[in-house]
Amino acid sequence: MSLTSKLLTSTLIATIALSANTPNTQVDEKTLLKYVKRNVVKNPQVEVKGVKIIEKKTHKDIPGWDVYLTNMQLKYQKKDIDVPEMVFVKDGLATSHLVNIKTGRDYRNEIKPTVPNNMYDDAHLLFGNKNAKHKILIFSDPQCPFCQDVVPKILAAAKKNPDLMAVYYYHLPLLRIHPVSGILTPIMHIAQTAGKKDVIEKMYTLKISPRETDVKKVIAAVKKHTGFDVTEKQIKSKEVTDAIKADEKAAGRMMVSGTPTIYIDGQWDKMRNGYKKLK
Repeated sequence: MSLTSKLLTSTLIATIALSANTPNTQVDEKTLLKYVKRNVVKNPQVEVKGVKIIEKKTHKDIPGWDVYLTNMQLKYQKKDIDVPEMVFVKDGLATSHLVNIKTGRDYRNEIKPTVPNNMYDDAHLLFGNKNAKHKILIFSDPQCPFCQDVVPKILAAAKKNPDLMAVYYYHLPLLRIHPVSGILTPIMHIAQTAGKKDVIEKMYTLKISPRETDVKKVIAAVKKHTGFDVTEKQIKSKEVTDAIKADEKAAGRMMVSGTPTIYIDGQWDKMRNGYKKLK
Protein backbone atom coordinates (compact mmCIF):
# COMPACT_ATOMS: atom_id res chain seq x y z
CA MET A 1 0.00 0.00 0.00
CA SER A 2 1.36 3.42 -0.96
CA LEU A 3 1.73 6.29 1.46
CA THR A 4 -1.07 8.09 -0.34
CA SER A 5 -3.38 5.11 0.21
CA LYS A 6 -2.56 5.14 3.91
CA LEU A 7 -3.41 8.80 4.18
CA LEU A 8 -6.63 8.80 2.18
CA THR A 9 -9.80 6.84 1.67
CA SER A 10 -12.24 6.56 -1.22
CA THR A 11 -15.38 8.60 -0.83
CA LEU A 12 -19.01 8.38 -1.91
CA ILE A 13 -20.93 11.32 -3.34
CA ALA A 14 -21.00 14.01 -0.65
CA THR A 15 -22.79 17.30 -0.34
CA ILE A 16 -20.55 20.31 -0.74
CA ALA A 17 -21.69 23.70 0.52
CA LEU A 18 -21.79 26.22 -2.29
CA SER A 19 -22.37 29.94 -2.12
CA ALA A 20 -25.29 29.64 -4.53
CA ASN A 21 -27.44 26.78 -5.78
CA THR A 22 -26.51 27.06 -9.43
CA PRO A 23 -24.75 24.44 -11.59
CA ASN A 24 -21.87 26.74 -12.56
CA THR A 25 -21.03 28.10 -9.12
CA GLN A 26 -17.29 28.33 -8.55
CA VAL A 27 -15.93 26.24 -5.69
CA ASP A 28 -13.15 27.92 -3.74
CA GLU A 29 -10.26 26.43 -1.78
CA LYS A 30 -11.98 27.02 1.56
CA THR A 31 -14.97 24.95 0.45
CA LEU A 32 -12.75 22.17 -0.88
CA LEU A 33 -10.78 22.16 2.37
CA LYS A 34 -13.96 21.39 4.30
CA TYR A 35 -14.84 18.64 1.83
CA VAL A 36 -11.40 17.05 2.07
CA LYS A 37 -11.41 17.10 5.87
CA ARG A 38 -14.84 15.50 6.06
CA ASN A 39 -14.77 13.04 3.21
CA VAL A 40 -11.29 12.34 1.86
CA VAL A 41 -8.72 12.20 4.65
CA LYS A 42 -9.99 9.75 7.25
CA ASN A 43 -6.73 8.96 9.02
CA PRO A 44 -6.86 10.77 12.40
CA GLN A 45 -3.06 10.96 12.42
CA VAL A 46 -3.12 13.17 9.33
CA GLU A 47 -3.61 16.90 9.63
CA VAL A 48 -5.06 18.66 6.60
CA LYS A 49 -3.34 22.03 6.48
CA GLY A 50 -4.69 23.31 3.20
CA VAL A 51 -5.99 22.63 -0.29
CA LYS A 52 -4.71 24.47 -3.36
CA ILE A 53 -6.61 24.41 -6.64
CA ILE A 54 -4.15 23.68 -9.46
CA GLU A 55 -6.64 23.75 -12.30
CA LYS A 56 -10.32 23.39 -13.10
CA LYS A 57 -11.31 21.25 -16.09
CA THR A 58 -14.33 19.72 -17.78
CA HIS A 59 -14.74 16.48 -19.72
CA LYS A 60 -16.96 16.01 -22.78
CA ASP A 61 -18.39 12.73 -21.47
CA ILE A 62 -19.58 14.14 -18.13
CA PRO A 63 -21.39 17.39 -19.03
CA GLY A 64 -22.22 19.67 -16.13
CA TRP A 65 -19.43 18.35 -13.91
CA ASP A 66 -16.50 20.59 -13.00
CA VAL A 67 -13.27 18.75 -12.27
CA TYR A 68 -11.01 20.37 -9.69
CA LEU A 69 -7.39 19.25 -9.75
CA THR A 70 -5.98 20.08 -6.35
CA ASN A 71 -2.95 19.70 -4.16
CA MET A 72 -3.57 18.83 -0.51
CA GLN A 73 -1.04 20.02 2.04
CA LEU A 74 -0.96 17.35 4.75
CA LYS A 75 1.09 16.75 7.89
CA TYR A 76 1.81 13.14 8.81
CA GLN A 77 4.26 11.97 11.46
CA LYS A 78 5.69 15.49 11.70
CA LYS A 79 6.35 15.58 7.96
CA ASP A 80 4.74 17.96 5.47
CA ILE A 81 3.42 16.03 2.47
CA ASP A 82 1.83 17.27 -0.76
CA VAL A 83 -0.78 14.88 -2.14
CA PRO A 84 -2.72 15.44 -5.39
CA GLU A 85 -6.47 15.01 -5.28
CA MET A 86 -9.22 15.24 -7.91
CA VAL A 87 -12.73 16.40 -7.01
CA PHE A 88 -15.78 16.26 -9.30
CA VAL A 89 -18.42 18.88 -8.49
CA LYS A 90 -21.96 19.38 -9.82
CA ASP A 91 -25.06 21.01 -8.37
CA GLY A 92 -23.76 21.01 -4.80
CA LEU A 93 -22.50 17.42 -4.95
CA ALA A 94 -18.87 16.30 -4.88
CA THR A 95 -16.94 13.06 -5.25
CA SER A 96 -13.35 11.98 -5.77
CA HIS A 97 -14.39 9.16 -8.10
CA LEU A 98 -17.03 9.47 -10.81
CA VAL A 99 -17.74 6.09 -12.39
CA ASN A 100 -19.89 5.14 -15.37
CA ILE A 101 -22.01 2.36 -13.88
CA LYS A 102 -22.45 0.62 -17.25
CA THR A 103 -18.84 0.57 -18.38
CA GLY A 104 -16.99 0.81 -15.06
CA ARG A 105 -15.04 3.75 -16.49
CA ASP A 106 -13.63 5.88 -13.69
CA TYR A 107 -13.19 9.43 -14.98
CA ARG A 108 -10.50 9.99 -12.40
CA ASN A 109 -8.31 7.95 -14.76
CA GLU A 110 -9.30 10.06 -17.77
CA ILE A 111 -8.08 13.49 -16.66
CA LYS A 112 -4.69 14.96 -15.83
CA PRO A 113 -3.49 18.53 -15.25
CA THR A 114 -2.16 20.72 -18.03
CA VAL A 115 1.64 20.91 -18.04
CA PRO A 116 2.80 24.25 -16.58
CA ASN A 117 5.28 26.23 -18.66
CA ASN A 118 8.02 25.99 -16.00
CA MET A 119 8.31 22.25 -16.62
CA TYR A 120 9.68 22.96 -20.09
CA ASP A 121 13.13 23.91 -18.86
CA ASP A 122 16.56 23.45 -20.39
CA ALA A 123 17.57 20.87 -17.77
CA HIS A 124 14.88 18.48 -19.01
CA LEU A 125 15.17 19.16 -22.74
CA LEU A 126 16.51 15.94 -24.24
CA PHE A 127 16.06 16.11 -28.03
CA GLY A 128 14.75 18.72 -30.42
CA ASN A 129 14.95 22.50 -30.32
CA LYS A 130 13.34 24.36 -27.43
CA ASN A 131 11.60 26.61 -29.98
CA ALA A 132 10.17 23.61 -31.83
CA LYS A 133 6.54 23.82 -32.96
CA HIS A 134 5.41 21.11 -30.52
CA LYS A 135 6.50 20.15 -27.02
CA ILE A 136 6.43 16.53 -25.82
CA LEU A 137 6.93 15.78 -22.15
CA ILE A 138 7.64 12.25 -20.96
CA PHE A 139 7.71 10.53 -17.56
CA SER A 140 9.53 7.24 -17.98
CA ASP A 141 11.39 4.32 -16.43
CA PRO A 142 13.88 2.61 -18.81
CA GLN A 143 13.02 -0.82 -17.39
CA CYS A 144 9.30 -0.43 -18.06
CA PRO A 145 8.37 -2.70 -21.03
CA PHE A 146 5.82 -0.20 -22.32
CA CYS A 147 8.45 2.55 -22.13
CA GLN A 148 10.91 0.37 -24.02
CA ASP A 149 8.37 0.03 -26.82
CA VAL A 150 7.21 3.66 -27.03
CA VAL A 151 9.85 6.07 -25.74
CA PRO A 152 12.73 5.23 -28.14
CA LYS A 153 10.40 5.85 -31.09
CA ILE A 154 9.49 9.29 -29.78
CA LEU A 155 13.14 10.14 -29.15
CA ALA A 156 14.05 9.05 -32.66
CA ALA A 157 11.25 11.17 -34.13
CA ALA A 158 12.43 14.25 -32.22
CA LYS A 159 16.03 13.73 -33.36
CA LYS A 160 14.83 13.45 -36.95
CA ASN A 161 12.51 16.49 -36.71
CA PRO A 162 14.12 18.89 -34.19
CA ASP A 163 12.17 21.92 -35.40
CA LEU A 164 8.86 20.07 -35.23
CA MET A 165 9.10 18.53 -31.77
CA ALA A 166 11.11 18.98 -28.60
CA VAL A 167 11.20 16.21 -26.01
CA TYR A 168 11.39 17.01 -22.30
CA TYR A 169 12.32 13.97 -20.23
CA TYR A 170 11.45 13.33 -16.56
CA HIS A 171 12.61 10.31 -14.56
CA LEU A 172 10.03 8.21 -12.74
CA PRO A 173 11.73 5.01 -11.52
CA LEU A 174 9.19 2.37 -10.49
CA LEU A 175 11.30 0.98 -7.68
CA ARG A 176 8.83 -1.58 -6.37
CA ILE A 177 8.83 -3.27 -9.78
CA HIS A 178 12.32 -2.38 -11.02
CA PRO A 179 14.70 -1.66 -8.11
CA VAL A 180 17.57 -1.42 -10.61
CA SER A 181 16.02 1.79 -11.94
CA GLY A 182 17.03 3.45 -8.70
CA ILE A 183 20.59 3.18 -10.03
CA LEU A 184 19.92 3.56 -13.74
CA THR A 185 18.00 6.83 -13.54
CA PRO A 186 20.77 8.69 -11.64
CA ILE A 187 23.25 7.47 -14.28
CA MET A 188 20.92 8.77 -16.99
CA HIS A 189 20.70 12.14 -15.27
CA ILE A 190 24.49 12.35 -15.02
CA ALA A 191 24.85 11.40 -18.68
CA GLN A 192 22.36 14.02 -19.86
CA THR A 193 24.00 16.71 -17.75
CA ALA A 194 27.32 15.75 -19.35
CA GLY A 195 25.79 16.07 -22.83
CA LYS A 196 25.83 12.30 -23.45
CA LYS A 197 22.21 12.14 -24.55
CA ASP A 198 22.74 8.97 -26.57
CA VAL A 199 23.18 7.13 -23.26
CA ILE A 200 19.51 7.76 -22.42
CA GLU A 201 18.49 6.07 -25.67
CA LYS A 202 20.80 3.11 -25.10
CA MET A 203 19.42 2.53 -21.60
CA TYR A 204 16.20 1.31 -23.19
CA THR A 205 17.99 -1.69 -24.70
CA LEU A 206 20.10 -2.55 -21.65
CA LYS A 207 19.59 -6.16 -20.59
CA ILE A 208 19.82 -6.40 -16.82
CA SER A 209 17.81 -7.95 -14.01
CA PRO A 210 15.14 -5.49 -12.83
CA ARG A 211 15.87 -6.67 -9.26
CA GLU A 212 19.62 -5.91 -9.41
CA THR A 213 20.70 -3.55 -6.62
CA ASP A 214 24.48 -4.02 -6.64
CA VAL A 215 25.71 -0.58 -7.72
CA LYS A 216 29.08 -1.83 -8.97
CA LYS A 217 27.43 -4.49 -11.15
CA VAL A 218 25.01 -1.97 -12.61
CA ILE A 219 27.78 0.53 -13.34
CA ALA A 220 29.76 -2.19 -15.11
CA ALA A 221 26.74 -3.28 -17.16
CA VAL A 222 25.99 0.29 -18.22
CA LYS A 223 29.62 0.91 -19.20
CA LYS A 224 29.71 -2.26 -21.29
CA HIS A 225 26.43 -1.44 -23.03
CA THR A 226 26.78 2.33 -23.54
CA GLY A 227 30.46 3.13 -23.04
CA PHE A 228 29.52 5.65 -20.35
CA ASP A 229 31.33 5.35 -17.03
CA VAL A 230 30.33 6.84 -13.68
CA THR A 231 31.32 6.36 -10.06
CA GLU A 232 29.21 5.30 -7.13
CA LYS A 233 30.02 8.65 -5.51
CA GLN A 234 28.52 10.51 -8.47
CA ILE A 235 25.35 8.42 -8.36
CA LYS A 236 24.81 9.09 -4.66
CA SER A 237 25.69 12.78 -4.77
CA LYS A 238 23.19 15.25 -3.34
CA GLU A 239 22.78 17.05 -6.65
CA VAL A 240 21.78 13.86 -8.46
CA THR A 241 19.58 12.60 -5.62
CA ASP A 242 17.77 15.94 -5.43
CA ALA A 243 17.25 16.00 -9.20
CA ILE A 244 15.57 12.57 -9.22
CA LYS A 245 13.41 13.52 -6.22
CA ALA A 246 12.38 16.71 -8.02
CA ASP A 247 11.27 14.67 -11.04
CA GLU A 248 9.25 12.36 -8.80
CA LYS A 249 7.65 15.39 -7.14
CA ALA A 250 6.78 16.75 -10.57
CA ALA A 251 5.10 13.42 -11.36
CA GLY A 252 2.99 13.78 -8.23
CA ARG A 253 2.01 17.32 -9.17
CA MET A 254 0.94 16.02 -12.59
CA MET A 255 -0.99 13.11 -11.00
CA VAL A 256 1.23 10.59 -12.78
CA SER A 257 1.39 7.10 -11.29
CA GLY A 258 2.62 4.94 -14.18
CA THR A 259 4.95 4.97 -17.14
CA PRO A 260 5.21 6.02 -19.82
CA THR A 261 3.00 9.05 -19.27
CA ILE A 262 3.22 11.42 -22.20
CA TYR A 263 1.97 14.95 -22.81
CA ILE A 264 1.82 16.77 -26.12
CA ASP A 265 1.59 20.55 -26.06
CA GLY A 266 0.57 20.44 -22.41
CA GLN A 267 -2.21 17.85 -22.68
CA TRP A 268 -2.11 14.19 -21.67
CA ASP A 269 -1.64 11.85 -24.62
CA LYS A 270 -3.47 8.81 -23.28
CA MET A 271 -2.83 6.65 -26.35
CA ARG A 272 0.89 7.57 -26.43
CA ASN A 273 0.93 7.89 -30.21
CA GLY A 274 0.03 11.52 -30.74
CA TYR A 275 3.55 12.35 -31.85
CA LYS A 276 2.87 10.49 -35.10
CA LYS A 277 0.22 13.06 -36.07
CA LEU A 278 2.27 16.18 -35.46
CA LYS A 279 2.78 18.47 -38.44
